[in-house]
Amino acid sequence: MAKAAQDRRNALRTTLIDLAEAEIEANGIGAIKARPLAQAAGCSVGAIYNVFGDLDDIVIAVNGRTFRKLGQFVADALAGKGSLPPTERLVTMSYAYLDYAAAHPRLWRALFDVQMSTDMDVPDWYMEELGRLFSYIDGPVEECFPEMDSTEVSLMTRALFSSVHGIVLLGLENRISGVPRDQIRNMIALMLRSATC
Repeated sequence: MAKAAQDRRNALRTTLIDLAEAEIEANGIGAIKARPLAQAAGCSVGAIYNVFGDLDDIVIAVNGRTFRKLGQFVADALAGKGSLPPTERLVTMSYAYLDYAAAHPRLWRALFDVQMSTDMDVPDWYMEELGRLFSYIDGPVEECFPEMDSTEVSLMTRALFSSVHGIVLLGLENRISGVPRDQIRNMIALMLRSATC
């Protein structure tokens, strides 16, 4: 009996994540509401909160999927390009990041729209997904800066990621302070080639 209940709970969890992912993709993170989600899942609103602590937890679960998909997208872009100089691998990854963000803007934005900070209790699996994504950047950074220890490499990885993310975010959103869309690739490459080896 306990196994059957757990199986139903797991199935509902998967259904809710699937529905939330589709809703975010179509309408953004602000469209995630308990009542419509429960109706689409065929459950009560209370059942949602038996599976997830709150709606942010559902979005975080969707974000975990998005990190995995984004990571795979970056890995696919790097396939067969291991012989490129490290800076060019960083440029390749950044272009993949841009392409994923442009293709899935609402899911990509949801990664950053949930309030999460270093002083919060973030799930281990979430940090592992983020770490896996950053690990793609660490390798080329280590090659460009062999004198750096692991802490400095991690810091440089985050700085480069933040720089690329800012260019992509402001550019894709057509902000007045952003790079024009048709120049995003050029400016990413220029920034990375100036900042690395």
